[in-house]
This record gives sequence, C-alpha cells and structure tokens, in this order.
Amino acid sequence: QVQLVESGGGSAQAGGSLRLSCSASGYTYSNVYVAWFRQAPGKEREGVAIILTGGSTTDYANSVKGRFTISQDNAKNTVYLQMNSLKPEDTAMYSCAADKLTWGSWLTAPYRYWGQGTQVTVSS
Repeated sequence: QVQLVESGGGSAQAGGSLRLSCSASGYTYSNVYVAWFRQAPGKEREGVAIILTGGSTTDYANSVKGRFTISQDNAKNTVYLQMNSLKPEDTAMYSCAADKLTWGSWLTAPYRYWGQGTQVTVSS
C-alpha cells in the first residue's frame, strides 16, 4: 500500500522559512515525478514545484521561483520543499503527489498517489 506523508508545515512570519517533507512508504522515489501542490481557501489547487527523482530535473511555478527549492534524499525516500522568503500569499494547504509519468505535470489528474496535506500559514 502506497502512502505519502507530508510534514513540516506550520506558521511563519513573512520573510521566514519552512521546509516541508514528503515521505513515501510502499513506494520508491526512483525515476518518478513528485510534485508539490497547494490550495488556498476559495482558490483552485495549483502546482508549486516538480522533481524527477533520481535526476536533476526540477521545475517551479513562477510565483515561487527563486524562493522555493525542491529536492530529494534517496536514502530517506523523501522529497523536500524548502520555502524561503515566505509571503502571506503562500498560505495554503500543501500536498505532495507522485507517479511514474512520461513528463512532469502541473495538473492533478495524472498523479495517483497523494499525501494528506500539511497547512502552511504565513503572517505579515
């Protein structure tokens, strides 16, 4: 049974940092795409960052480029999202998703495996 578990969410002040983790069990992050999505109240879910595990391919939404970094730790079978220079508009529920895809997708539909989400709240 595949399980993705996010952690690391919480509260931060504008300009601060948080690091989210997405750990997998029953599933190996090897040559699969892992994406972080977020959804703020009243807004649609949006893709934030994507990584092809086992490689160097990453991609970011324009809204977080230069501030967020997605990375992986093979030994821990975990993908991270380092969030720096946080802004109040980064406040959302953050979820990770994973699947073996032909290419990384900013859409939610292609991903079969999802975590339960972790809340990030940034105050001004």
